[in-house]
Amino acid sequence: MAERPARKPRKPHSAQVVRTERLTPHMQRVVLGGEGLAEFSADTCTDHYVKLLFPAGGATYPEPFDVERIRAEFPREQWPVTRTYTVRAWDPEQLELTLDFVIHGDEGLAGPWATRVQPGETVHFMGPGGAYAPDTDADWHLLAGDESALPAIARALESLPEGATAHAFVEISGPEEEQKIDSDIEVVWLHRGDRPVGEALVEAVRALEFPEGRVHAFVHGEAAFVKDLRALLRVESAIPREDLSISGYWRLGHNEDGWQASKREWNAKIEAEQEGVTGATAAA
Repeated sequence: MAERPARKPRKPHSAQVVRTERLTPHMQRVVLGGEGLAEFSADTCTDHYVKLLFPAGGATYPEPFDVERIRAEFPREQWPVTRTYTVRAWDPEQLELTLDFVIHGDEGLAGPWATRVQPGETVHFMGPGGAYAPDTDADWHLLAGDESALPAIARALESLPEGATAHAFVEISGPEEEQKIDSDIEVVWLHRGDRPVGEALVEAVRALEFPEGRVHAFVHGEAAFVKDLRALLRVESAIPREDLSISGYWRLGHNEDGWQASKREWNAKIEAEQEGVTGATAAA
C-alpha cells in the first residue's frame, strides 16, 4: 500500500490593520492591508472566509510567525486560537481585505478585539476557504441568514448581474442594524426584538411564494434555525442538495471552539435524518 504524501505545511498570511469603522451598533468593520497580502486572493466565492489567529492566553510567539513551529514547540493550550470570519470585500489592486465583526459588548474574543484594534497592528490568518457563489444559470436565488451571514449575503447580492431574480432575508436585532448594500435586490430586514434567533426568518421563508424555475439557495446562521430551513427546502420543497449552500455558522450556547468540535457530527446527523425523509417521500 502506497504511503500517503505528507501534508504540505500551511503558511499563514500576515497583514496590517489599515482602518476600522463602526457600521452599526453591533457590527464593526476592520480593513487589512499590506504586502503580506500579495499572495492572497478571494475572488472566486462570495462566501470566502479566513481564520484569524489570536495568541492564546497572552502567549508570545517567535518571529516570523509559523503555525507549524508553534504547534511543534508550544503546549497545546498555548496554540493560537482561531476565529472564522467571512470576507466582506477583497480589493486585489489595493491589497485590502475587509472583514465585518458582530459585536456583543465584551463577550467573545474576536468582537472585542475588532473594537479596540488600532491601525498598524499586525494580524495573522489562514485561508481563504469558501465554496459558494450564485449560480448564474439558476432561475432565481434565495438568500437567508442572521447577522453572521450578512457579509456573505451582501457580497452575493452585489455579485448578481442586473436583472437577476432574488429574494433575500436577513434577521437582525432591530432597525438600527440595517446596512446599505450596493445591489438592486431589495433585502427584507427582519427585526428580531425579543424573539428567538431565527424564528422570524423561518416564518418569512415559509411564507414566500416560490417563483417558477430552479432556485439556488444560500442559508446560513445559527444552527437550530438552519436545521428548520433545511427541512423546509430540502424535504418539503424537494430542492436538490447540489442547489443548496446551507449550514450553521454558529450554535446558541457554544463558542466557536465547541461548535467546530461538534459541527461535523451535528450536520451529518441532521443530513441523515432529513435525507432519509426525502428518500422515503420520493419512494412513496
